[in-house]
Amino acid sequence: MSSPNNQTFECHWRSSGLLLGLYVATLLLAVAALLVLPVPFWFRLLGLLLCLLHAVWVIPSRILLSRGSSWLGLRHDQHGWSLWSRRAGWQPVQLRPDSIALPLVVVLRFKVPGRWFTRGVCIPRGAMPADQHRRLRLRLKFTRRRWAAPE
Repeated sequence: MSSPNNQTFECHWRSSGLLLGLYVATLLLAVAALLVLPVPFWFRLLGLLLCLLHAVWVIPSRILLSRGSSWLGLRHDQHGWSLWSRRAGWQPVQLRPDSIALPLVVVLRFKVPGRWFTRGVCIPRGAMPADQHRRLRLRLKFTRRRWAAPE
């Protein structure tokens, strides 16, 4: 039988070179597909522009974590789950059931109270020490009421 754990859990992560490499490889495949497909020039140009805009938005904020709004930490205490960013500090969040905790990557899906949309954070194994990544996976799998709304 499990016992309730009332200790505060907190972890922080940094940018990952592996995640950047995977994103750039995927982006290059998308660009190559656009260049090879027999589509009108204007469609090809629009697709390349959308790829460029997506990279300009995603790389600094979600992969390099250099923007003030980038999520850099997770905490669980008696009030529930919170995410930390340089701009807003600790913000209560509600984790969603489609979050995934695998040995290579943790994908946190969450909803900020008062916002309409669900968001996500990808935390690869290399973004934090291995023991802390393991503790995060265990906490996500075995915490009671992990999908509860923040108090």
